[in-house]
Amino acid sequence: FLHAMATLEAVVEIIQEKGEIADSVVLAEQKGWDHEKLVGLIKSLDAAERTKSAPMKREGWKLTAEGEQYSKDGSPEVQVFNVVKAKGGATKEVLDEALGEVGKVGSGVAMKNRWIAMDKATKAFTAAVDAVADEVQKDLQNLANLDKPAIEALKKRKLVAPTSLTAFKVTPTDAFSSAKKAVAEVTQEMIIKGTWKEQTFKPLNFVNASGRRSAGGALHPLMKVRAEIRNVLLHMGFAEMPTNQWVESSFWNFDTLYQPQQHPARDAHDTFFIASPSRAQDLPAGYLDDVKTMHEKGGRGSTGWKYDWSEDESRKNLLRTHTTAVSSRVLHKLATEYRETGNLRVGKFFSIDRVFRNETLDATHLAEFHQVEGFIIDRNLGLGHLIGVLREFFLRIGISGLKFKPAYNPYTEPSMEIFGYHPLLKKTVELGNSGVFRPEMLLPMGLPEDVTVIAWG
Repeated sequence: FLHAMATLEAVVEIIQEKGEIADSVVLAEQKGWDHEKLVGLIKSLDAAERTKSAPMKREGWKLTAEGEQYSKDGSPEVQVFNVVKAKGGATKEVLDEALGEVGKVGSGVAMKNRWIAMDKATKAFTAAVDAVADEVQKDLQNLANLDKPAIEALKKRKLVAPTSLTAFKVTPTDAFSSAKKAVAEVTQEMIIKGTWKEQTFKPLNFVNASGRRSAGGALHPLMKVRAEIRNVLLHMGFAEMPTNQWVESSFWNFDTLYQPQQHPARDAHDTFFIASPSRAQDLPAGYLDDVKTMHEKGGRGSTGWKYDWSEDESRKNLLRTHTTAVSSRVLHKLATEYRETGNLRVGKFFSIDRVFRNETLDATHLAEFHQVEGFIIDRNLGLGHLIGVLREFFLRIGISGLKFKPAYNPYTEPSMEIFGYHPLLKKTVELGNSGVFRPEMLLPMGLPEDVTVIAWG
């Protein structure tokens, strides 16, 4: 008998008659039932502990929407051939009008199969053979019996897609014949009437009663390295600078560092500029004028860069390209304290936070990365002090055998690149840059001329 819709009674009757359901998919096809509805009924019997079902996962293939269309109407190449043959020849426009997108797809395949040919002078297609067989349509209509190469050919043309289906084998339990449904708990009515004695109860599951053990959180490897370096610097007596201002003005990021406005690093292909708000406000007016003068004319022994410095360029907002912008702000704050009190606060300062560059992403470059930076401000400092601090810092993080090479930076003079031996790569690699901040950077801030700032990053 054929049921229009699967019912629990019908499923129970089949299990009683045959002793099991060998394959739920086959049963659904035989009875004309919706398989998902049948699975729901099987799960209900499992929950009542009347049956046990075992899943059987099956991988297969199904026609895509395009495959369904070609299974019905024929492959694009055969449709194109039929139009060309019927009309005694056809142009691209005629095929587009007759077949639409199918004509564009089919004409190329038909020419590749040498079923049609194109006249180079008229651009018209003509039939090159008398008749063709539509093997693609046959394959689409006989999908279940195709071998792997045929399936792969249809997959390449996106006419078929993988599909996954789970069938179930269902067997009855000892409680299958019992009409009483197992319940989970005792009710007040059962106790009063005494029916709990004949009632079937679901077994209690205490195996996983405590739940799954909660896994604690963990630091990201980058954060571990950051914390380790921070602790090293704190133990060396450095104070941490505030680094939470990722959006910075060109003034603090470049101009205060005595970096000319024509420098390549200030181009859009190296820096992320902010569209909104695009301009910085509240730049310190007096300091801004002193920076402008130093860039244009120099002073106190410097000739400056000798160009027309632009305040508009200086107010452009960007994502900071280095944490030296943080160092510049802190140094300006120390200079302001010195002007107000007459006392210079000497000390050691560091920052460690993310910076942003408009880089081409590859194995060694990201658009966002972390930078460690530090400086020491005091009188009578020189390269010897800088080298000593660097050796001590890198030694504490496990790097020895440092080498230093002269370098150029717009805001340090002299400058040194720092190199160390990498035991895994078995070669010397660059670790950072360092130098003594130039007077052209420090004097506009208002720091005394006999003060030196050594820095690295």
